[in-house]
Amino acid sequence: MNQTSSPAPNSNLAVILFAGTLFSSATLMFILQPMFGKILLPLLGGSPAVWNTCMVFYQILLFLGYLYAHYLSSRLNLKRQIQIHIVLILLSFLALPLGLPENTVPPTESNPTWWLLWTLFLAIGLPFFVVSTTAPLLQKWFAHVGHHTSHDPYYLYTASNAGSLISLLSYPFLVEPNIGLSLQKNLWSGGFVILCIFIISCGLLLWRSNQKAMTGSPSRTASHTTETVEPLSLKTKLHWLVLALVPSSLLLGLTNFISTDIASVPLLWIIPLTLYLLTFVIVFSKWNDKVHPWMMRFQAIFLIPFLAFAFIDPADLPYWAYLILHTLAFFFAVMVCHGELARIRPHTQYLTLFYLMMSFAGMLGGMFNTFVAPFIFNAVYEYPIMIVAALLLRPGRTASPLKDWQSWLQIIIPALLIAVGWILYSNVPNLLDYFDQIAISLMVLTLLMFVVRNRPVAFAGLTAAIISLSLGLHGLSSHTIYQERSFFGVFSVRDAMIENENNQPEKIHELYHGTTKHGAQRLAQALQTIPYMYYSQPGPMGQLFKEFDGQNQNWTIGTVGLGAGALVCYSKPQQQWTIYEIDPLVIKIAQNAEYFHYLERCGKNAAMKVGDARLSIAAEPAQKFDLLIMDAFSSDSVPTHLLTQEALELYFSKLKPNGILAFHITNAHLSLKKVISDHAQQLKLAALIQEFKPQDNQPLVVVTDWVVMAKNPQTLEPLAQSRLGYWEKLPLYFDMKPWTDDFTNIIDIWK
Repeated sequence: MNQTSSPAPNSNLAVILFAGTLFSSATLMFILQPMFGKILLPLLGGSPAVWNTCMVFYQILLFLGYLYAHYLSSRLNLKRQIQIHIVLILLSFLALPLGLPENTVPPTESNPTWWLLWTLFLAIGLPFFVVSTTAPLLQKWFAHVGHHTSHDPYYLYTASNAGSLISLLSYPFLVEPNIGLSLQKNLWSGGFVILCIFIISCGLLLWRSNQKAMTGSPSRTASHTTETVEPLSLKTKLHWLVLALVPSSLLLGLTNFISTDIASVPLLWIIPLTLYLLTFVIVFSKWNDKVHPWMMRFQAIFLIPFLAFAFIDPADLPYWAYLILHTLAFFFAVMVCHGELARIRPHTQYLTLFYLMMSFAGMLGGMFNTFVAPFIFNAVYEYPIMIVAALLLRPGRTASPLKDWQSWLQIIIPALLIAVGWILYSNVPNLLDYFDQIAISLMVLTLLMFVVRNRPVAFAGLTAAIISLSLGLHGLSSHTIYQERSFFGVFSVRDAMIENENNQPEKIHELYHGTTKHGAQRLAQALQTIPYMYYSQPGPMGQLFKEFDGQNQNWTIGTVGLGAGALVCYSKPQQQWTIYEIDPLVIKIAQNAEYFHYLERCGKNAAMKVGDARLSIAAEPAQKFDLLIMDAFSSDSVPTHLLTQEALELYFSKLKPNGILAFHITNAHLSLKKVISDHAQQLKLAALIQEFKPQDNQPLVVVTDWVVMAKNPQTLEPLAQSRLGYWEKLPLYFDMKPWTDDFTNIIDIWK
């Protein structure tokens, strides 16, 4: 106990106040993250990279907050600490209430990462900085209040992370479905004011219990016991750094990996972060000593099915099982790293330095994923790299390779496996004929790897070999001819074979965003101008253009989302087409005749506008379009800001009185027709839907769902009476709360 403080060993007031403040601070912090991510998503097309960039911003501010807490507590006496922190709190009120700066528009021709970081700083920088200082500063203050647990305040970190965890879980299931964004921002601002009152109360309690020490030196007030504390070594600090850095990078890597192929909303992005925070709750509790050895065992055991089914042979699993595999593997890896971090935590004299190193590592991990990986990798390779790095950090038998020949073998054997495998992949023709044999060999290697689970270098090295060879094998089998990564995801062009009308094999090109197919083209000269996939002639789009063929010669048409460019092959010479596409990389791919010919053959006169479609359409003249086609997808989902009531009102303001809005709503996970149906009722629009299923086995004619809408029911009457396809009125849904810019709820539309 601090010898200069008033004794309060049996009082629970200090614990309740400090733990409650830490809980409230963490709750506000992790409500703010998804809330402001949702505010920003509409400006950048709903990309997963928006969330990852926001995460980097939060990590940077968290580091700066921890640096401030470390400097304040190590350089200044308690009285000065309290005074300065109160001034900072008062300054932060200038940023309330929360909101985006006026005239906020992202760049369209360049990577928007730096613009996004600057916007976040202006909007929430000061309040978030104050919240970020709370965990280390209040734990350091608690070490001085004279409570009988003040000698080890790390357990308060559990209250902090419990608040984080509860807020993250409550946001998608309680806050988002019931409270609009405007009210969320106001409630958060009010909660922040209450938090500041709690922080000041903690400062006053500290002031009262340390009146004699208030003007003492930091070194004297930092002394709680007479025990001698050994100085920290550089090796210990670096060990803290890597144990915190790898989970941070792994978090963002997994987030990017799973969000590419599921919904483009914050909901699924919260899952990895929730597990990440749960690990802190567990490891900084009293259970860690018992839990940590079990986590190391579970990690080693679970790695076998994880590698087998997530990397070697992933095609046999449904998406939800695939998601469970990756999230469980992530949880065990982070539990081991954070368990080690908690096990080697230092004396309270170094508490703020410990948290500072953790936050610095988190920031470095986030910066690697956001600023480095997208420029050096053409896919999300940072994720498997960090899986291997986490295994290297397992405690076990290690030795210097310079002194132990067995340790040399632990490095050389995996390296040889990787080298030999890639040489074979590059030089042996028809290697895919032996796909099953190679996969079985990798499965056997996975089982053998378990034998060396207590040797981290060998365990990680063999895992690296298995993942590398598996990725290479699937790269060969996917016949990828081009792959590149942008802010908006990983795009690839692949060779594929289909069976044509004559039952003969035929080569095609396919466009993928992550693992979702966004377009395809047959390469025969006579077939290069025929749209396929979701835009096929037998399908809803082909029916629409054919039914209105007599009156659409001079139509002005806008289409949101380019894909491979198939839709422009419905264009006629007199028509004016404008294509809205947010990602310059998609335009680059579609314009390259080595991959696709749609734009080259059909769309030479089409105008191309880069940027978020809603912002671009808002700048167009009123009543410009006869037909507006909404075909924007981020992987498998329509960005939510293109589906709101205000968005539809915007679209119809740009349509002529008899104009038609066509909405592509094909989705494996979400029932988007519920949202569109509700808008049609609210805005009194005529709407027809066709959930198209091919009648026979036609090449590249696929299942697809489209909705067409108009102000006047007579506009759609030709389609309703058409025998080209089965168009029907949208079903009515009475349990939907309208989606607006202020409110969206993805829970309501899960299939």
